[in-house]
Amino acid sequence: MSPAVPSGGLRSGFHLERGMVVGLFGGSFNPAHEGHRHVAETARQQLGLDRIIWLISPQNPLKSKTETAPLAERMAGVQPFIGHGDVISDFETRIHAIYTLDTLRALKARYPGVHFVWIMGGDSLAGFHNWRGWVQLMHMVPIAVVSRPGALMKARFSPATQRFARYRIDERAARTLPYLKVPAWTYIKGPLHGHSSTALRLKSKTKSPQQ
Repeated sequence: MSPAVPSGGLRSGFHLERGMVVGLFGGSFNPAHEGHRHVAETARQQLGLDRIIWLISPQNPLKSKTETAPLAERMAGVQPFIGHGDVISDFETRIHAIYTLDTLRALKARYPGVHFVWIMGGDSLAGFHNWRGWVQLMHMVPIAVVSRPGALMKARFSPATQRFARYRIDERAARTLPYLKVPAWTYIKGPLHGHSSTALRLKSKTKSPQQ
């Protein structure tokens, strides 16, 4: 497959071809960090992804506007962490999407024949039931959850995990996930990375002007 955009580029839009296996990694990335790279790269390797689209949300409805940096700043901050051929996109801003539900509807309609997989960290799975239309989301695309420090027990007993327990596939079969009938999801365990956006924001706030 020929690449649609220069690798490692900031792009508002993107071109995807039928048959591609594409990971969708959405979030505020406020700020992006090595933990995000770890989740993305783990998903890439385990799922055999052709590309990852980093979807930078205009504003997380579950977070305060005052704690979210400007979109352009967050998009630029993701740049050092993306892999070869991946894309950083403000797609959600361009289509005026507030919820992931709206984003997935638009992407599936615009790119028929592409095998999308939603990527999230284990910490996101723990609170997934707070997302608008979370049950419907599970029926829209396969979901790959990558383990995160401190989230295992919360993720294990979360409402989403309990409700969709019988649709979970073994991580050893993760490469089949993009092609399975939904709902389908997997939990990928492995080496953990301790970075978090919350910790980085707190560290930034506590720095003195001289630092």
